[in-house]
Amino acid sequence: MIQNRTFDEIQVGDFAQLVRTLRPEDIHLFAAMSGDVNPTHVDLEYARSSQFREVVGHSMWGSTLISTVLGTEFPGPGTVYVSQGLNFWRPITIGDTLTITVTCKEKFEHNHHVILDCLAVNQDGLKVIDGIAEVMAPTEKIARPRVVLPEVTVSDRELRYRHLLSVSAGLTPIPIAVAHPCDRESLLGPVQAARAGLVEPILVGPESRILAVAEEHEIDIKGFRIVDTAHSHASAEVAVALCRDGGAEALMKGSLHTDEMMSQVIKHLRTGRRISHVFLADVPTYPHPLMITDAAIIIEPTLEDKVDIIQNAIELAHILGLPEPKVAILSAVETVTSKIRSTIDAAALCKMADRGQIKGGLLDGPLAFDNAVSLVAAKTKGIKSVVAGNADILVVPDLESGNMVAKQLEYLANALMAGVVLGARVPIVLTSRADTAETRTASCAVVQLMAHRKREALKA
Repeated sequence: MIQNRTFDEIQVGDFAQLVRTLRPEDIHLFAAMSGDVNPTHVDLEYARSSQFREVVGHSMWGSTLISTVLGTEFPGPGTVYVSQGLNFWRPITIGDTLTITVTCKEKFEHNHHVILDCLAVNQDGLKVIDGIAEVMAPTEKIARPRVVLPEVTVSDRELRYRHLLSVSAGLTPIPIAVAHPCDRESLLGPVQAARAGLVEPILVGPESRILAVAEEHEIDIKGFRIVDTAHSHASAEVAVALCRDGGAEALMKGSLHTDEMMSQVIKHLRTGRRISHVFLADVPTYPHPLMITDAAIIIEPTLEDKVDIIQNAIELAHILGLPEPKVAILSAVETVTSKIRSTIDAAALCKMADRGQIKGGLLDGPLAFDNAVSLVAAKTKGIKSVVAGNADILVVPDLESGNMVAKQLEYLANALMAGVVLGARVPIVLTSRADTAETRTASCAVVQLMAHRKREALKA
């Protein structure tokens, strides 16, 4: 309940307090609501060069906490703001906890006005804001049920994009062969990745077409090596050959069909491990990155295929800093039944992990999608598992279901995606022709990290 204090109930010296901590999403919500996108508040790079050396909250965010006390508690519902004077003494930084104190200073019977001292101090007891508020206090008692506001999710795509790129922060660029970059997105992706210090692109394709695309879309490719080929088949063949012969440490698909490139990969870049694909998804509504595999290479994987699919994904998770990733093996249900093959496979895979045939991760399955990503769903169904509700890796039954899951996350949940092929001699960026340059660049960060880990392993 929200209940006020009437003018007659208020005595000089009475006070009320509110404690609130500034979170990053508070800054973003305030900026979105007010339109105040001062770089001091929302631009990390600029903020680091400013006088505060870090992003700071809007000063008026702190003042709204004073308004919150006045409108909801003291005096509370029925209060009418008359005036507010404020002084701002120091910045509010992310993680600062403000204690707001509003104290009655004076009362005026003739118009029911109240003068209140307003003070905000941080967790160190330092004064952040002070001032004087004048309000018209309510004269009738009001008690109302507290309104439950809808949940607000802040999806800062740019911040999440920078976070994905940061997985390879501090590493030197790697040479990457880009097969047939003959449209805007497939050319802009490696160019942006080069500008971000991730890769040194080798553009393999018809030189005249590459130059025409660059000119049409004003993409600066000066200084980039171009290897001229006659058509897309030749582009795939030459790009793969560069990787096979050591001229490039990674491969990237451009505007050609996946089959054209992967046929060359299978012919020249295979290892003892089955080749598989992983989508790395940053989903705004999920607490950590999520990997989906295999959604692009193996159409109907056998049990043996799934062993390699899982092992590939686990090893990528290790490279990304997860020492023991949680692997959810998906099906339509969470119980084993002979009527659904994927449940039998899931049970077998879990037992294979128990026997050491799959290493480095925690496996559980079969799990339905909701049980894999929602603790509430898992608890409702009585599933006791360290994986359920908190999966790092989703192993899908087949390519169709995996592709649907990944695309739904991207287009309906605003997930930021990166796509890589594992199990070959070099890491491969394999994206859809509809994917943006942003997706391609994020994928380059992942393969850059993989290439450097491979270098370290070879040295060892």
